[in-house]
Amino acid sequence: MKVWAYSLISVFVVSLISLVGVITISIDLERLKKMLLVMVSFAVGALFGDAFIHLLPESYKNIGSDLITSFMIIAGIFVFFTLEKFVCWRHCHVPAGHEERPKSMVYMNLIGDGLHNAIDGIIIGASYSVSIPIGLATTIAVILHEIPQEIGDFGILLFGGLTRAQALLWNFACATLAIFGCLFSLMIGPRLSDFALYVLPFTAGGFIYIAGSDLIPELNKEVRIGEAMRQLGAMALGILVMALLIFIE
Repeated sequence: MKVWAYSLISVFVVSLISLVGVITISIDLERLKKMLLVMVSFAVGALFGDAFIHLLPESYKNIGSDLITSFMIIAGIFVFFTLEKFVCWRHCHVPAGHEERPKSMVYMNLIGDGLHNAIDGIIIGASYSVSIPIGLATTIAVILHEIPQEIGDFGILLFGGLTRAQALLWNFACATLAIFGCLFSLMIGPRLSDFALYVLPFTAGGFIYIAGSDLIPELNKEVRIGEAMRQLGAMALGILVMALLIFIE
């Protein structure tokens, strides 16, 4: 019951992140961009930290350093790559502007975002099934990379012609798929041998892909020394947070 409680509370909090877009309406675009770059940098550190400090060591400890673990890591990278390539899901860290895709892209974004959120729920449920600290670390990593994504998604929906209320409703509806993903993980996982353990290296691969392929390229667009130092500091802080979670294990 403790695992269920932690898991469901976590995915509910993750789902609420979808409402963050509304608070950005009154913020100047240039200021918002700077804020998002710091959040993205922190998310990069948290994602890498969770993958390399928590998920991979736990995977190699319980599964072993054989091909299965390596293939599950690669599978995580491939699945998130496929979501981006064929479902047209992508992280958009700045609200939509004149260069955004046509309105049909809005619906593809909702489909892709829904699938991504469902996978997040599966990942969170499986992580808590292994241990509470692993679940907490993974939840924090998910939340941190969801914030800039959800702000971008909200902007895309507004640009596509939806009202502010409609954008919030649809974004939240997609976010709640994380709850169903979590329930699936908690109910099906115990019936499948070592399901939760094999999800860990898969999650690590996904987090490495998101941080390396989606987030870091956004940071590389900013070349000023001052901004680069802020980004490095935020990344280091994200890694430090993940490292500190070891002490509650």
